[in-house]
Formats: sequence, structure tokens, C-alpha cells
Amino acid sequence: MTRLSFSKLSRYETCPLSYKLHYIDRLKSEPTEPLQFGTAVHAALETLIGEHVDQELVGPIDKERIDSAWQQAWEQSGMTGLTLFREGLSLVQRFVAEQGPLDHHDVLAVEKEFRLNIGGFEVLGYLDRVDRLGDRSVEIIDYKSNRQLYTRDELDGSLQMSLYHLAAEHLWPWAETVRLTFWMLRHGVKQVTERTSADLDVTQQYVASLGKMLSTAESFPPRLNAYCASCDHRHNCPAYAEALAGKRQFVCKDPDDLDAVAKEREEVARLAKIMYARKSELEDLLKAKLRDQDEVLAGGVRYTMFKVAKNSYPLERTLDLLGAASEMTREQLLERIATVDNKALEGVLKSLGKELPKPQLALLKAELDAVAKKTHSPRLWGKEVRAQA
Repeated sequence: MTRLSFSKLSRYETCPLSYKLHYIDRLKSEPTEPLQFGTAVHAALETLIGEHVDQELVGPIDKERIDSAWQQAWEQSGMTGLTLFREGLSLVQRFVAEQGPLDHHDVLAVEKEFRLNIGGFEVLGYLDRVDRLGDRSVEIIDYKSNRQLYTRDELDGSLQMSLYHLAAEHLWPWAETVRLTFWMLRHGVKQVTERTSADLDVTQQYVASLGKMLSTAESFPPRLNAYCASCDHRHNCPAYAEALAGKRQFVCKDPDDLDAVAKEREEVARLAKIMYARKSELEDLLKAKLRDQDEVLAGGVRYTMFKVAKNSYPLERTLDLLGAASEMTREQLLERIATVDNKALEGVLKSLGKELPKPQLALLKAELDAVAKKTHSPRLWGKEVRAQA
């Protein structure tokens, strides 16, 4: 029986050539920093939750173990860089704080392997964590270190979560309800989705079809997409090399042809993302050299690091000075210059969440939203629409 996994299916969906290079040619991959970072964070969380469960503990996760768990995961990752190390440690610390007290009885599994038979294929995978929610419900938790939250369409259309639901039904057949949760570590947010029986039927049909496609494919064309810059085989991809060279496949000649306008716009957007990611990689190399010297002269360009000043004005003293120099009252000045930083407010609300009952906290948030001044600016948004059969 041919074996599949979400990773295989996802890679083929995204780019057939990447699938071929990885699974057929078995070329050595070059994991990007975000992938290595996410893997390290996962490992640290697995260690902390696993120890808590193995030791049959009830209560908060041991904060004394955070540093050593992250250090071990970091060393195994092979990454370097103090800023990145500190960032990962902060994410793990934040997770432990957000997790709060944990009863080991509520954790059904950590890094649980599953095997599903779908359309004649064996689909393998691992669940980051599974919690029990009452007598008849389970929650599948997948940790994500993404910098951006998922849209509702991305949540509801996630093949990964659909497979996880099928795995939960297979492993815990007594569960009448399955909650699917992406724990967004950078944002302190749990994004939840669910699947109906009809959704799961379509998922199995799709996996069976995709499995047949990749197992019988004779050609594996490259497909430029939003993830090219982070692909672990990008340096063996001719399409990526052409993108770096700025090679265009399509140019709109008729501005009234909206299909052509959209087609070129999406191609340019993909090329721009690849270019900016490459620019960031090259700048990191230059910055590494500038750690040991004041400037670098290369390619006829002189590079140096400089600091950008940013002023932060203390509220009370600033109001005193402005009030002394004007006829405005303190209230008038506050109305004109004082605003509340969103992140700072979120931090205060998170702290209050440990003290206030949930209904009271929800009411407070609603009251704050009611007095907030909302501004709107137009932005272009686009999402590929697949043709209906």
C-alpha cells in the first residue's frame, strides 16, 4: 500500500517539482530559518507537556524547566543568533503562561502517530497534542509559530485539520465532537474550526484523487507560488532561478482585459515576494559581516549600520510642558495627543484575565471597543478561486 502524509500531499499541491526533488530524487533539503525555528519551538513544547503528563502532574507547567527545554531544542536545531534564540524562548514562556494549570488526565496524547486507510493509500501523520473536553469531546491542538493569523477560509479549508479530524475519529471512536485548534503562539490566539461528516467525505475523496495523481504523475512542473522563498529545494529549482532573474511569463497588453490584468498582477506579486525574501537573505549576510567591522565595501557599494532614533514622550511631563506653553486644558490636550497602544492594552487585558471572571472581562472588552475610534483604509485583497467542476 502506497504511503502518503499531509506533508507529501501539501508539497505536491503547492509545487509538483518540489515534491519530485524531495520524495523521488531525495535531494538534500535546505530548511529555511522559519521552518527550523518552528520545529525547535514544537520540540520544546513537546518536552514540557510530555514531562507534565509522564509525571502525572496537576497544576502549572514547571517554569524551571522552560530554559533547559528551549536550550535543548535550540541546540538540536543547529540555528544561531541571539535575537532568534531570545524570540523562541519568549514564545515558550508565553505559551506556559497562557496554558495555565494543566491536569495530566486531560491530555490524551502528545505527538501521537496515526495511520489512516483512504482510497487504497495509507496516510501517516502526527498530532501535536490531543486534549479531552468532557466525556464525549476531544480537542486536536496544532502549534503554529506563523507571523500571520489564518483567515476563516484558510481554517475551514485546511486539509491538515481535516485529516486530523479523521485521525481523531479513528483513534478515539467514542468522541462525538472534535474541536480543531491552531494555537497561534506569536499572537496568543487559538483559532478554532470544525468539520461536518460531509466535509470529511469530500476530504477522503480529494485525498484519494490527489494520491492517484502524484503516484502516477510522469511530469512534475514547477509552480511559482507564495511559498517559493521558503522552499527547502528552491536552489535546485529553475523557476526560482528565473524568478530571481526577474523573468516574466506574462505581460498584460490590454488594460481593459481584467483577466489579463489579474493574471499579471498575481505573477508580479509572487515574483516580488521572492525578490524581497532574497533581499532579506543577502542583507543578513552583510549584517553578519558588519558585526565585526564598521563598514563593508563590496560591489562598489559601501555598507554600514546606523541606528534610527525614536522618541517616546512621558505623558505627565509632556502635558505639563504643553499646558504651560498654551491655553489648552489638560483634558483638551489629552483628547488631542493621547492614544492607547494596542499591544500594551492587550497585555493589560491578559493580566486582568487572570483576576476577573470571564463575563466581566468580556463586558470590559465590549465597553473598550465601544469607545474606540475606528479608522478604515482601502486595501486590495485577492484570493484564487478554483473553477467548479
